Amino acid sequence: MTSITDESITDALASSRDGSPEAIERLVPLVYDALRAIAHRQLRAERPDHTLGTTGLVHEAYIRLVDQTRAGWRDRTHFFAVAARVMRRVLVDYARRRGAVKRRVPDGDFLALDATSAADEQAGMMLALDEALSRLATLDERQSRIVEYRFFAGLTEEEIADLLDISSRTVRTDWVKAKGWLYQELREE
Repeated sequence: MTSITDESITDALASSRDGSPEAIERLVPLVYDALRAIAHRQLRAERPDHTLGTTGLVHEAYIRLVDQTRAGWRDRTHFFAVAARVMRRVLVDYARRRGAVKRRVPDGDFLALDATSAADEQAGMMLALDEALSRLATLDERQSRIVEYRFFAGLTEEEIADLLDISSRTVRTDWVKAKGWLYQELREE
C-alpha cells in the first residue's frame, strides 16, 4: 500500500542521496510520527522509569541519522529499518553507560535498592539481547536482520522480504529459527 506520503518520503530520501541539504529538513515532518511509533515500540521493552522517553529517543536517533546522509537509503522501508537499528544502538549505549556507573544506595533504603536492582536488570537484559543478536549475526546475518526489522522496527514480513530481496516465506521461516535460537541463548544467560 503506497500513499502520497510514502512517495514523498521516498522522494526526500532520493534527494538526500543526491546531496540536497534541505531534503532531511523535508523528511523529518514526513517520518516523525512513524519514528515515534518505532521508539515507543522499543521503549516498551525497557524499564518504566527509563530516563530516555519516546521523544528523547527519536531526537537522539535523528541526530545520528543526520550524520548518515550518505547512507544511500533506497526507500521508506530501508530508512525505517536503519532508524530502528540506530534507536537500538542508542538504547544499548544507554544501557552500557548505566552498567558503567556504580550506584550508591543509602543504608537501609530497600525500596531504592529494589528500584536500582530492577533498572540494572533491565539494562542487563538489553545488553544481553544486543550481544545475542551480535552472535546471531556472525552465524546468520539475515536472521539477525529479520529480528531487528521485525522486533525493533515493526516491519511486516512483506516489507522485510522486499528489503532483503527474499520471499515472505523465507522471512517467516528465518524469524521462527531466530526466535528459537535467541530464546536458547538468553535462557542460558
